[in-house]
Amino acid sequence: MQDDEQDLGNQDHGITNPFQSFDPEDNSSKGRFKAVPFRLIAPNLVTLVALCAGLTGIRMAVEGRFELALVSIAAAAFLDGVDGRIARLLKGTSRFGAELDSLTDFVNFGVAPALILHVWILHAFDTIGWIGSLLFAIAMVLRLARFNVALDDKHQPAWKKDFFVGIPAPAGALVVLAPIYLELSGLPHTDLAAPLVLAYTLLIAMLVVSTVPTFSGKTVGLKIPRAHVVPLITFVVALVAVLFSYPWITLTVLAIIYLASIPFARRAWHRHNGADEEMTEESENAAELEPGVKRENEVGPEGV
Repeated sequence: MQDDEQDLGNQDHGITNPFQSFDPEDNSSKGRFKAVPFRLIAPNLVTLVALCAGLTGIRMAVEGRFELALVSIAAAAFLDGVDGRIARLLKGTSRFGAELDSLTDFVNFGVAPALILHVWILHAFDTIGWIGSLLFAIAMVLRLARFNVALDDKHQPAWKKDFFVGIPAPAGALVVLAPIYLELSGLPHTDLAAPLVLAYTLLIAMLVVSTVPTFSGKTVGLKIPRAHVVPLITFVVALVAVLFSYPWITLTVLAIIYLASIPFARRAWHRHNGADEEMTEESENAAELEPGVKRENEVGPEGV
C-alpha cells in the first residue's frame, strides 16, 4: 500500500498512469507495470459516479427540471460521504483518490449549486446575480484548498475530529439550495425574491470559507450504547420515511436545524479549546517549577 501511494506522485519516469508501479532496477516491460488491486479502483469509481450526478444536476437545471437537479446534488453528497468510507474499509486510500475527490467536490458542490441557483432565479438580478454565483463557487474552492492543506497537520488533538472549520462542501451545497426547497414546497416563484436569494447565497458562501467551527459528525455512531440502538434505528427509519413523503419540507427543516446548530458547535469548540489551553498552561507552569525546586535543593546545603 505504501508503494502504491508513493508511486502516485511519481512522474519523473514517464509514468502516465497514477496506479502504475516503477522499479528503476528492472528494465523489462513486465517489471515496470503491475496489476492494480481493485480495492484502489473501487472508491474512485464511486467518486466518478458522484461527479456524473453533479454534472447531471447542471443539465437538469438548464432544462428547467429543478426537482431532478436537486436530487442529483443530494445523490452526489451521499456518494461523497460513501467513497471515503469505502476506501478506508477496503484499505484503498491513495493520493490519487484524494485529489480526484477534491476536484469532484468543487464541481459537485461549488460549480453545480452556483449554476443551478443562477438558472433558477439569480439570472433575474443581471450581472449582480452572476457575481453572487461566482463568489459562492470561489468560496467553495478556497475552502477545499484550505481543507487539503489542513490534512498535512498530524498533531491536532483528537477532539478536533468532531468539528469542521467552516461549513463542509456537501453541507454548504445542500444548505445554499434551501430557497429552491421552499418553492418546491409550495411557495410561489417570483423574480422579486432574487435579492433575498443573493443575500442568502453570499451568507452561506461566507460561512463556507469562514473559520467558524461546525459539527463534523465523523465520530458519531462509532460506538452506540445498547440502550440507544433501537431508538436510533426507529429515528432513522422515521426520518427516511418523512424524507421520501415530504422531501422538500424535510430538507428545508434539516437546513434550518443545521444552521441553528452552528452557535452550539462554536461554543463546544471553544470549551474544548479552553480546556486544552488550561492543560498546556499547567504543564508549562509545572515545567518551570521543577528547575526551581532543584536549584533550591542544590543551594540550600551550601547556605547552611
